[in-house]
Amino acid sequence: MNASPADQLRLVEVAELDARIRQADHARKNPPQAARVQELLGRRQTLSQELTTRLGVRDDLRAELGRIESDVAVVDARSARDAERLASSSNSKEAQGLESELASLARRKSDLEDAELEVMERLEQAEAAVAEQEQLIADTNAQGAELSAEAKRAIAEATAAHDAATRDRAAIAATLPADLLAAYEKLATRSAGAAILRARTCEGCHMVLSGTDLNALRQAPEDAVVHCPECGSILVRTYDSGL
Repeated sequence: MNASPADQLRLVEVAELDARIRQADHARKNPPQAARVQELLGRRQTLSQELTTRLGVRDDLRAELGRIESDVAVVDARSARDAERLASSSNSKEAQGLESELASLARRKSDLEDAELEVMERLEQAEAAVAEQEQLIADTNAQGAELSAEAKRAIAEATAAHDAATRDRAAIAATLPADLLAAYEKLATRSAGAAILRARTCEGCHMVLSGTDLNALRQAPEDAVVHCPECGSILVRTYDSGL
C-alpha cells in the first residue's frame, strides 16, 4: 500500500487522538475519587451499625430511668398518703404502722434516687457516645459529598475532552484515503496502529530498530506504507527518523 507522507503524518494524529479518546473514556468511567468514595461508603455502613448499637444502649437507659422515676412517683404518692393518714390518726398502733411504713418508703426512695443518679450518669455517657458517632457519620458524609462533587467535575472534564478529541478525529479521518484508514483501524485493535519512527525508535512500542530493518526502510519508497517489525504499527518516517 502507498500513501503520501502527509497522509501518513495525519494518520499519526488520528492515532494520538484515539489514545486521548481512550484515556478520556477511561477517566470518565473511573474517576480517581471513585475508590475513596467506595471506602467511605463502607466506613459509613460500619459507623451506622455502631450507631444503632449505641442508640439501643441509650434507649434502654432512658427506659430504665423512666421506670425508676415512675417508681419514685409511686413512693412519693404513697408517702404523702401515709403522712396524711398519720397526721389524722388517733390510734397509736395504726400510727406506729404508718411510721414504720414511712421509714421503709424513705429507704426505698433513697435507694431509687441512688439508682436514678447512677442511671443518669450512664445515660449521659451513652448520649455522648451517640453524639460522637453521629458526628463521625456526618464527617464521613461530608467527605463523601465533597469527593462525589470532585468526581462529577472530573467526569465532566473527561467527557468534554473525549468529545473534543472525537470531533477532531472525525475531521482528520475524513481527509484520509479510505484504504489507509481501514488498514490503520485494523492494526489499532492490537497496537498503536500508527507511530512516528524517531531516532531509529518506534514511538508506538519504543523498540529500537536493527540495522537490517533500518536498511530496508531506507530502500522503501517515500510513499510506501511500512510497518514496525515488532508491534506491526504503520511506521511513519520523518527527517528525525535517523535513516
